[in-house]
Amino acid sequence: MSLTPEPASKPKGPHIPKILVADDSVVILKALAIKLKSAGYEVRTAMDGSTAISCVRRDKPDLIILDINFPPEVARGGGISWDGFLILDWLRRIDEVRDTPIIFITSGEPSKFRERALAAGAVAFFQKPIDQEEMLSVIRHTVGDPPESSHSSPMGY
Repeated sequence: MSLTPEPASKPKGPHIPKILVADDSVVILKALAIKLKSAGYEVRTAMDGSTAISCVRRDKPDLIILDINFPPEVARGGGISWDGFLILDWLRRIDEVRDTPIIFITSGEPSKFRERALAAGAVAFFQKPIDQEEMLSVIRHTVGDPPESSHSSPMGY
């Protein structure tokens, strides 16, 4: 009988908050990833709803930054035409991530989405272009500051 060793994927030491950014814009993904990594957070990215759901199930982020609008062509192979509210609905059905804080972002008309986003349980709502410093403040308030030592370590996404 052999014993299977514990996976080495769980690092010892302080927890580095993990953030998923889901947006169909490569520019937004890169800009937010750079900002969040430089602040010491671990970052994952997704360009469509199915990738976002898979990433959440696998990585269980501490916070999700979620675009509201995804173009239909982003739905791979004729799959589901996602929007941020549909993604949120799916996430609320997954027990281990049901209470993960969500920040909605959009380039759409804020008056059309802000109230719905906050009513759906979002901790914040940002109009693009995003005030990254204000968003970082909300993130720090929601998940806390990353450990100081994480500022110098490389993070993957």
